[in-house]
Amino acid sequence: MAVYSEIDHRKDTIIEVAKLMVLAARTAPKGKGANNIEMAILTDNDIRLLAMETRKIGETKEYDIFIRDADNVLANADAVVLIGTRIKTLGLKVCSLCGFADCATKEKYPLVPCVYNSSDLGTAVGAAVAVASQHHIDNRVMHTIGMAALNLEILSKGVKIIWGIPLSATSKNPYFDRKK
Repeated sequence: MAVYSEIDHRKDTIIEVAKLMVLAARTAPKGKGANNIEMAILTDNDIRLLAMETRKIGETKEYDIFIRDADNVLANADAVVLIGTRIKTLGLKVCSLCGFADCATKEKYPLVPCVYNSSDLGTAVGAAVAVASQHHIDNRVMHTIGMAALNLEILSKGVKIIWGIPLSATSKNPYFDRKK
């Protein structure tokens, strides 16, 4: 007879759920089926490096929520899912939702997101956190750790917007009811 302790397998289970999250994000609907989404799963030392960069941003910019999130992720995350998007227009003839007349005009401003890139990113993130929630994994979408991931160039250089989702499994979600 084998006895498996929940504690012994918690981290492995969280990583398995992270894999399911990125799969859900990959298959989430995207404008014109265009795939501009890129993802990664961080564990162990990579989480520490991400937290250190998040803290550095907070200290440099004097913005306490980055420091709060860095400490929170470092203390609690067994995995972090990163989901980002490249900024690329869909070549639509009629749109102008980004504020430009058409995609050709918007292309002259490569750092201005196409509304579909942002929307597709939101849909992918929503699909991912739904999977985490379905598996009762503590999570929270954080722009702070996404900004740190951008600085560290964890995803390819073409990715310009990243959201980070730290994951844990505790008796109370450590990513809510935080100070500040």
